[in-house]
Amino acid sequence: MPEITRYSDEELEEFRQLILAKIEKAQGIYDELCSILRNDGNGDNDTAHTFKTLEEGANVFEREANARLAERQLSLINHLKAALIRIENKTYGICRATGKLIPKERLRVVPHATLSVEAKNNDPNH
Repeated sequence: MPEITRYSDEELEEFRQLILAKIEKAQGIYDELCSILRNDGNGDNDTAHTFKTLEEGANVFEREANARLAERQLSLINHLKAALIRIENKTYGICRATGKLIPKERLRVVPHATLSVEAKNNDPNH
């Protein structure tokens, strides 16, 4: 039996739908985080000075954490969009290190994967 070198158009469509749903979810989270980051007023003008200083420190920490989360969401969205391009090019699901198909199970969990688990484990950059 010959080795399958790419996923069928039907399989690619299944992954496309999965990725579109993940993009929509990630975009919603990203938009929510951006909204939180834009809202810097919290109505604490009557708070005592000592507590206000402590609260401002906590707010800076929380703001930085939210900014990191937003950055990660944007990165995920970009990786997912790149996966859509690979679907269009019919190169989706092909390990960039080995040229073999990445198992469907892995792609369902990490739909933007470009390496098989074995290749990822052997890659010194990961």
